[in-house]
Amino acid sequence: MTNLPKAYEAKTVDAKWYQFWQESEFFKANPLSSKKPYCIVMPPPNVTGALHMGHALVNTLQDVLIRWKRMSGFEALWVPGTDHAGIATQTVVESHLKKLTGKRRKEFDREEFLGHIWKWKEENQHRIINQLKALGCSCDWSRERFTMDEGNNKAVRVAFKRLYDEGLIYRGDRLVNWDPVTQTTLSDDEVEYEERNSFMWHFKYPLSDGSGYIHIATTRPETMLGDTAIAVSPKDARYSHVIGKKVRLPLMERDIPIIEDHHVDPAFGTGAVKITPAHDPNDYQMGMTHKLPFINIMTPDGKINENGGTFAGMTLAAAREAVVAEMQKQGFLEKIEPHVNRVGVSYRSKAVIEPYLSKQWFISMDGFAIKLRDAVTSGKVKLIPKNWENTYFHWINNLRDWCISRQLWWGHRIPIWHSLKDPTIQICYEGEGVPPEVAAAPEDWRQDDDVLDTWFSSALWPFSTLGWPEKTPELNRFYPNSVLVTGYDILFFWVARMLLMGEHMMGELPFPETFLHGLVYAKSYWRDLEGGGIAYVPQEERNIYELGKPVPKEVKFRYEKMSKTKGNIIDPLEIIDSYGTDAIRMALCASASQAREIDLDLRRFEEFKNFTNKVWNGARFVMMNLEGDEKQGSTPLTAEEFSQGLTENLLALEDRWILSVLNRTIASVNTKLNDYFFDQATLEAYDFFWKEFCAYYVEIAKPTLFGKIGTPEERKNKQKLLVIILLHAIRLIHPMAPFITEELFQSLKERLNGLVVEINTGQTLDPYTTEAITALNSVACIVAPYPQVIHSNFSNSKIDTTFAFMESIVYTIRNIKGEVKIPSTTAVEVHIIIPDDHPHKQTIAQNLHIISALVRISYIQLHATDPAELEHTSASVGSVEGLKVMVPIPAELLQQETARLAKEKEKLTLLIEKLSGQLANESFVSNAPPELIDKQRTLLSQAKEDLQHILHKEM
Repeated sequence: MTNLPKAYEAKTVDAKWYQFWQESEFFKANPLSSKKPYCIVMPPPNVTGALHMGHALVNTLQDVLIRWKRMSGFEALWVPGTDHAGIATQTVVESHLKKLTGKRRKEFDREEFLGHIWKWKEENQHRIINQLKALGCSCDWSRERFTMDEGNNKAVRVAFKRLYDEGLIYRGDRLVNWDPVTQTTLSDDEVEYEERNSFMWHFKYPLSDGSGYIHIATTRPETMLGDTAIAVSPKDARYSHVIGKKVRLPLMERDIPIIEDHHVDPAFGTGAVKITPAHDPNDYQMGMTHKLPFINIMTPDGKINENGGTFAGMTLAAAREAVVAEMQKQGFLEKIEPHVNRVGVSYRSKAVIEPYLSKQWFISMDGFAIKLRDAVTSGKVKLIPKNWENTYFHWINNLRDWCISRQLWWGHRIPIWHSLKDPTIQICYEGEGVPPEVAAAPEDWRQDDDVLDTWFSSALWPFSTLGWPEKTPELNRFYPNSVLVTGYDILFFWVARMLLMGEHMMGELPFPETFLHGLVYAKSYWRDLEGGGIAYVPQEERNIYELGKPVPKEVKFRYEKMSKTKGNIIDPLEIIDSYGTDAIRMALCASASQAREIDLDLRRFEEFKNFTNKVWNGARFVMMNLEGDEKQGSTPLTAEEFSQGLTENLLALEDRWILSVLNRTIASVNTKLNDYFFDQATLEAYDFFWKEFCAYYVEIAKPTLFGKIGTPEERKNKQKLLVIILLHAIRLIHPMAPFITEELFQSLKERLNGLVVEINTGQTLDPYTTEAITALNSVACIVAPYPQVIHSNFSNSKIDTTFAFMESIVYTIRNIKGEVKIPSTTAVEVHIIIPDDHPHKQTIAQNLHIISALVRISYIQLHATDPAELEHTSASVGSVEGLKVMVPIPAELLQQETARLAKEKEKLTLLIEKLSGQLANESFVSNAPPELIDKQRTLLSQAKEDLQHILHKEM
């Protein structure tokens, strides 16, 4: 066999194995399989989007679960798909067409414009799909879905019709969140809030009878054009004499009443509140209660309409200035005060959201709140981490009817037809095309112009992707899904609505668990500018700091959400190109704690690129050392020899120890993945390979492999065990780093001649070899069995204790070398003084090779008492469980060590004097807190122990 190349080339390996997996149809799930089902539906990314780090995170985590479950014997289905993303896609295409043709959306015919979007979708959809494939996503691509494909269109129509027929969908004039840029309504959850510096304007309105004024304060002076009342608290004595009177609304010259309402806070502002029911959610409720007129003063594109009198045609911002100027001119402006406003903005266009009275379609939430609360309180659905439950319940407790209509062209058009002859007649139709009544007389009907909220179709995703409303084998087998993995930021947008729709349409909640991962943050770096403001550093400079160059004092930094403005976007495709796919996947998994914020920087990716190189080099070493050596007279390990299994009586302490650690790691990684601790699972697998396997076991095995110690039979046993451990390790890591592990798995198969062995049930074969042969009989690592704990008499807890004892001797020698400043590459003499009756004397004598392999040693000897040959030799001494470890100090370092010990002794002596004096002081002991006294006593005890250690070394 050709040895592995010296360097790992990620780009070559990644492309080769993804194509192999796809062609071998390993990603496909069979709904008729007898295996236990496991299903995840992908949170669908925007169809015209590009892969960002949030996509990379959520899809890596899902792929880890799918690969883990697939290898664990489940029929694992991961359904991929993309979202039509109504507002986002329409906005992008509209902007594109404006540049291309100079025409805006409404200058096109509706069908013509939709044709452009469909063309754009077809041209761009492949981009993010290919990027997900580059990430290694093992989705069943034969089941790829789109939220506006034929199947989903039918699912949406059927769901809408059912809710409509049940009286849960209604149309009404309601105050909605209006985006004047995209000219559509948004749900409450699509509105983000910002703190902005503004003003509070204080006006006076004249009483209609000329008896005085009433004083009001407002943050939105332009809305006074639509005022229909002034409200005061019934408990506010200042205004009891004016309740029932009217005021003359300045600028509009109409009379409006003064009403009393218990919702008015007498302590806020002047205690008198202007009421604009058509442009404020609180005022809307008050307007309904008191049957006030609703005067809309805004056009859909955010300008003052004809109800604004002389201000008609102005933008809202211009109208604000004009109203304030006119109020001042007429003597009605009293003062202006600085004020911080909480302003709602569109999560898409970033436009300021305007409360706007319009006719919209809603789903009544009456009755759903109880079910949504019960889903979590009953434990039927677990939110992970659990601390998201309080946020979820807060949302449920403030649930309002869901506005499902959007004033867009791109999306699922509402399947309602209105009669042009009788406005009270409408038809809801779930079939394709138009209702028979409409087909018979199309001139008498008009389909509703609005489309559905994107989240309506997304709420059906867990079952519509499986074929609903048809009764498909997939739906029967894979619903409910096994888990949902998504960011916490769409807990309300999506997760809660899937629970709602799943329970209502299917009679069963869509998944038992939801893992809500944190959002990805990256460092932004900036300099403060003179006179205020900041300047973010260029990308090139940022990258230098990211990779470890010290940050100058004048440069400040912090982790923030990624944004182009801040220059802290980390492009996953660039990371894949620079570091490899496995490195980005492992870095993301290792960072995915159950916290709200996931902090990333380039050093994290560098760390895991180094790890993939370590895995490669470790595996390469193992495979190179399966060969024979003519000088040693050794022969290569053959497949036949491997299949004969391990020889138990040839297993050394380190062999039994590594099997014990492997078992513990396997158990822990499986548990951590089951509990969605992706970071801990990844880091434990990382530590096992790098530390226990490479840094310890491989180093200890080298003398045997190189023929320096042991017999040929022991060498063969070590080779077999190295294959077993490596085979377990690469399968353990595979879900997180699938490409390099597949390459190594296939290399092992090739090295063992494509080993296929029928295990004879009558054959006495150790369980490790049996499991390894089963794994190697697999076609690929992706479908090989995931490691499970193996119970055998090869290892036990006593083995761990014994090895830990040997390890402590190694640590002691390393510490001595470090203290004396002996380079780690310099070999030293070691003398271990251990009484004959010491319980570990035989263990040390049998395992001196462990010490020699892990520390550079020129000579090592055991003694029952202090050796005479060292009586006049300066040596540094350490102690381990009743034995002494002595390392003679080279002459050139003796003076340096003597000075170090003297300095340390002086420091400890002074500390002991200080602490002893303090604790002998009755005043201190009587008045100091007990915890401080205990702390000082502990410090004194430790200082005395350290001093004895120094004195012992001086001897």
